Amino acid sequence: MTELESKDLEFMDAAIEEARAAAAEGEVPVGAVAVLGGEIIARARNAKEKLRDPTAHAEMSLLRKTAEKLGAWRLTGVTVYVTLEPCPMCAGAMVLARIDRLVFGTHDPKMGAVRTFYSIADDPRLNHVMEITSGVRENECAQILSDFFRELRIKPKTVS
Repeated sequence: MTELESKDLEFMDAAIEEARAAAAEGEVPVGAVAVLGGEIIARARNAKEKLRDPTAHAEMSLLRKTAEKLGAWRLTGVTVYVTLEPCPMCAGAMVLARIDRLVFGTHDPKMGAVRTFYSIADDPRLNHVMEITSGVRENECAQILSDFFRELRIKPKTVS
């Protein structure tokens, strides 16, 4: 295993921690971390339910936190690790933020915009192309999502 592969596993583990925290909060379990210079500089997880915000995806929150930390909207040099393949909104935002590299865990068969339905993150027609690595801790990332949705299906529904 190369040093890069080893670091990818380590940083994906941190994203998985965020995904588990999201699940514990009743959110779809997606977690993300931003890495610069070999260090995690920001962490985020889905918070759509909590914030009642359709844009509160882990990646969007992560980009905001990273930009605030760096004091810039251009996030060159940053690698984003996320447990689930980004949707069109998140992939587009990462292109606009000039992320250097995206590492994701499992593919998203419903909204994946990096490899499954679209290739937004490395489409040469756009103004920025990032390096992409997929399938890091894929089984674990997929299992967290499967477990979450299985629990939702068996949980008794409450009427509001």
